[in-house]
Amino acid sequence: MYDQTIKSDKGKLRLTLVPPEAIKAIARAREYGVNKYGNIEGWKDVEVERYRDALFRHMLAYIENPQGRDNESGLRHLDHLICNAAFLCALDNEPVTAPLTIEQEIELLKEEVHKNHAHH
Repeated sequence: MYDQTIKSDKGKLRLTLVPPEAIKAIARAREYGVNKYGNIEGWKDVEVERYRDALFRHMLAYIENPQGRDNESGLRHLDHLICNAAFLCALDNEPVTAPLTIEQEIELLKEEVHKNHAHH
């Protein structure tokens, strides 16, 4: 038995749970993109909506043909799909919050009504 008081990993992500093939798929798509565009960090300057669209296109292509490859890159559609998903995870970082309660919704509506009356 190991002593967890020496090094505690409680609450830390277990990145070894990620299948290595998923990481390799992202790396293949990234290498293609870096070679094509010549900019390692350029992906950060692309609108989130473009990654959503690309993810959806590659997802549809993958569903139609799970072994299919992208015509331009020659990579599997799944490689592009997971890379676009990774970009979205990095860029679309809106905080995840619990849905509002009815009381909170009512309070927000009251504030909105008050603002509207104050401007008239």
